[in-house]
This record gives sequence, structure tokens and C-alpha cells, in this order.
Amino acid sequence: MNELQIKQFRQSEHDVDPIYLNRWSPRSFSEKEVPEDVLMRVFEAARWAPSAINLQPWRFIIARSEEDRAKFNSFILDGNRRWCEKAPVLAVLISDKEDPVHAFDSGTAWGFLALQAAKEGLVTHAMGGYEKDKAREVLNIPDNFDLQIVIAIGYQGEKEALPEDLQGREQPSTRRPLNETIFEGTFK
Repeated sequence: MNELQIKQFRQSEHDVDPIYLNRWSPRSFSEKEVPEDVLMRVFEAARWAPSAINLQPWRFIIARSEEDRAKFNSFILDGNRRWCEKAPVLAVLISDKEDPVHAFDSGTAWGFLALQAAKEGLVTHAMGGYEKDKAREVLNIPDNFDLQIVIAIGYQGEKEALPEDLQGREQPSTRRPLNETIFEGTFK
């Protein structure tokens, strides 16, 4: 979907860089491989996310080979697996629980990753629909790490490649108005 098409769905109330409006979470992925240098730039951007006292609690476990993606698909719930199986890269974002704001800081790293991916011409889609206990076991994740999300990364595919019931959802979402997000002085 190009920038002009996205404007049908997204209008900012204030002037912001177009990357914020153009980044969205498609479900249709092309099976085209992501070049190593492009993928590493995406994770490099995440590496530079700010964190409390520079603890950098996030870690990414990635799957690019067919074998590794099959491992990930073993714990991704059916509703997500049916569209993310074509994604050439899957990643699990985990965070070190010793950092009291690990989830917040890891979310910032995810945001940096998503924006760099958009800049690289890639799409990303984060998922909470997976079995955390099974993922911990399959990926050998230590107990001191919390599992946050699974991320599909790749090039956008055609809407028609999705199961028919998902095709109607394959468009950018809107956002609530800014005046429903900001409260001055107290929560209203």
C-alpha cells in the first residue's frame, strides 16, 4: 500500500513525519528473503532505543531458516500462524525482569525496530497471540526473562494472498483523537 492509499485511512491532527502514518501492521507477507544488511539495520535501530539507566533489558531471538520458523510456529496461535507463516523473519522480544521497567524499555526497542523496518521498505506485525510457556521451553528462555511479543518481519504481500476472512482487515487502522489521549493536570 503506497503513501497516497494510506492517506485514505490515516490523517494526523498535527504535522508529523510521514513515517508515523505510513507504518502499519499488515498480515500479508511476501516470502522474499530480507537481505542480511537490511535486517541488521532494523535490529541496530532497536539497539539504540533509550532505556532506564541504560540497562537495555531487551533481547531478540530470531528465526530465518525454515527449521527455526517451524519452531516458532509451534507456539504461535492458529489465528496468527495462518497469516504469519509466509513472513521470512520471526522474532521473539524478551526482556530481563531484573530491570523494573523492562517491559516499557522493550516496547521502546520494538518501536525503534518497527520504524526502521518501515524506512527500509519492510513491514512488521507484532503479536501477543502465542503460548508463552511453550515458547520459553522451545527457545530455552531463562526464567529471569519475560516474553513480550512475537514479531513478523518482511516485505508486504498481496492482500489476495490472505485467507478470505482476513482480506477485509488488510488496511491501516485509525487512531483515537489526540484530545482523548492527553489529559492536562489530572485524568479526566
